[in-house]
Amino acid sequence: MAFSEEVLRKQLGKYKFRDLTIEELKNVNKTYPNFTFSMNTYTFKDGSQKDLLNFSGTVPVKYGNSYNIPIRLWILDSHPFAPPICFLKPTVNMGISVGKHVDAHGRIYLPYLQNWSHPKSTVIGLIREMIAKFEEELPLYSLSSSDAARQSELLSYIAKITAGETDLKSKSKIGGSKNEGCINKITIVGAGDLGIACVLAVAAKGTADKVVLLDLSEGAAKGGTMDLDIFALPNVEISKDFSALADSKVVVLTVNSLGNAQTYLDVIQSNVDLFRGIIPAISHYSQNTVLLVASHPALSRTLFEGFFFTVTKIKENSVLGIKVEVMTYVSWKLSGFPKSRVIGVGANLDTERFRNILANLLKAQVLAKDAWIIGEQGEDKVPAWTSCNSVATQTEGMAAHNSRETVANRAMEVLKGKGQRSWSVGLSVADLADSILKDKRKVHSVSTLAKGCCDINSEVFLSLPCVLGTNGVIEMVKLEEDPLVQEKLQSSAGSIHDLQQQLQLISTET
Repeated sequence: MAFSEEVLRKQLGKYKFRDLTIEELKNVNKTYPNFTFSMNTYTFKDGSQKDLLNFSGTVPVKYGNSYNIPIRLWILDSHPFAPPICFLKPTVNMGISVGKHVDAHGRIYLPYLQNWSHPKSTVIGLIREMIAKFEEELPLYSLSSSDAARQSELLSYIAKITAGETDLKSKSKIGGSKNEGCINKITIVGAGDLGIACVLAVAAKGTADKVVLLDLSEGAAKGGTMDLDIFALPNVEISKDFSALADSKVVVLTVNSLGNAQTYLDVIQSNVDLFRGIIPAISHYSQNTVLLVASHPALSRTLFEGFFFTVTKIKENSVLGIKVEVMTYVSWKLSGFPKSRVIGVGANLDTERFRNILANLLKAQVLAKDAWIIGEQGEDKVPAWTSCNSVATQTEGMAAHNSRETVANRAMEVLKGKGQRSWSVGLSVADLADSILKDKRKVHSVSTLAKGCCDINSEVFLSLPCVLGTNGVIEMVKLEEDPLVQEKLQSSAGSIHDLQQQLQLISTET
């Protein structure tokens, strides 16, 4: 309906601050007369329901050309002391571009909403920031006629999620063919350098029958994605449509976001917000997949300076990464998958390098086969062993006084000089995907839920030796007991858990 103060006054009878709400909506109507108002039932994530005022319309956005972006805002009954709940309202010929401010369901997340404070914050101010952010990153794109039908189904599904009616574990899959579930299909989410490196490594290894690169970036294909498209690798598909990942046996997450972060915590929260828009779509289209988390954007040291959480061993001009262990935990929580099917790349690459250094540089072949790097990525990784080998069993070239710990320390010093480039991480991802897709039952050091191991009582993910197969982690391999290793793992678990407690995994709606 069109704006009518008299009608709104009746409909807003249960609103705590009705007069303030009406005055604000008057201003909205003056600025955006195209909006229509109605009362509908909104279902929150906890299943509770309320009849709320909502209004729909379009906002003008300039992104090269001029676009009218359709939105829908739900006004809570505690308005204006609580922010509206905001969604895109795309038509059937529009696709949602998941990004920093929009998730796969069209839910809109903005700093303005997070920092909402009456009377400084207003709906008009919110819409203005929305327009500004959409002009930086257009939230919708035009679908071809062939994609429009699938989008219509997806919009119906999203509408049910918005109304709280849909179970993400539903057996239905949109856009997946009947035969796709029978092939070894892997989807790489994110078309940055790491995503493309993973595609090339997986394709080179011949791991999968089909590889999908899900490009969530705005606009046409650029850079490496364009080159992949030009040279048309066999069995590699590039898509911007989430339905392309349907029936994937493995989904690799390589996406990341720095946003406008000022601190380490800000950056991690920005990535949580990004994952919050992606993981539910993965859960819907590939409900039986193994999630392999490789996202770990590099950060300059300056981002850590304002963060209250103590970060040790930071060298001058060093570049640190978002802990893949944290993002694996986030993926597990958001997906609802069993712990066995959510894995981080963890220390698989470091372990393979460590073993190579022991065997080839230090001539400690016997030690190498039982050597592992475990714990968390970065400076706090820990060497460990799965069996007890005495120094006497080592190659004659090793000095008699060299203990296993001395050899390990030498190897760790060499390992410190090895950076993790996109292509090297891509090779590690291909190695892990190969073990999963081909059910090799091979042991890898990967990020897995560590609760219950080494007297760790919190829900944190750490790298530990795990047997991998079709369903992800089959079992954890027991490590040799070492009080120092156990102490380091507990220390890592404590610091990661403290960090996780600061994260907002579910958006605030009241």
